[in-house]
Amino acid sequence: MSALLELRHLHKRFGALVVTDDVSLDVRPGEIHALIGPNGAGKSCLIGQITGELRPDAGGVLMHGKPIDALPTESRARLGLARAYQVPRLFGTMTAQSNASLAEIARTRSSGQFWTSVFDDKALQAAAHGALATVGLAARGSEPSLLLAHGEKRLLELAMGFATHPAVLLLDEPLAGLGAGDSDAMIALLARLKQQYGILLVEHDMNAVFALADRISVLVSGRIIASGAPESIRDDQRVRAAYLGDELDV
Repeated sequence: MSALLELRHLHKRFGALVVTDDVSLDVRPGEIHALIGPNGAGKSCLIGQITGELRPDAGGVLMHGKPIDALPTESRARLGLARAYQVPRLFGTMTAQSNASLAEIARTRSSGQFWTSVFDDKALQAAAHGALATVGLAARGSEPSLLLAHGEKRLLELAMGFATHPAVLLLDEPLAGLGAGDSDAMIALLARLKQQYGILLVEHDMNAVFALADRISVLVSGRIIASGAPESIRDDQRVRAAYLGDELDV
């Protein structure tokens, strides 16, 4: 099965500090590929190189088999790359429906058309409503996003990602700060969605990782030390030694 997203031998350093050390991995259609590792392992820097916020010193990033290294972040998004951040980035005074609409506008309209008849565009509003319904927020569409609970804000950011019609979702700790009930709901949502997208999941909740992931890669000090099926990662002594072995007793 051909990869939707592929990283080939990425290297990145800041002065003497190596943050990405010959990293290769891919994300295939209909799978969740989890990227785990201790704080400071280089996960955020790696995500930044995928989105174009950081330029690797060597190596390449491909989507659908074609290099995207020269493309800016917005062009990568139009090719089908969507990111949800660790801290939701929303327009607080705008409604949930309007936030979802903005993602669709950014995908389909040029800057000169950005604010043209947004709230009179029935197709646009239907697409935004559909994205909210996917994450269970249809009834909250008229609420300002700042009034949403933390778990609802995370769901809204996911809805904004869906509204761009992505091929690949980059999810940066989607369970961070969620209570038990919201975590269970998020895990169930991601399990339903993984057949529709390729997902690269960065997450510290090992119960969620082992419940969801088809493959897991372990990043330590900028280098992938193990990659494979969840069962092989659970039993890998290098992983237990390098990444808080107690957390992997799941």
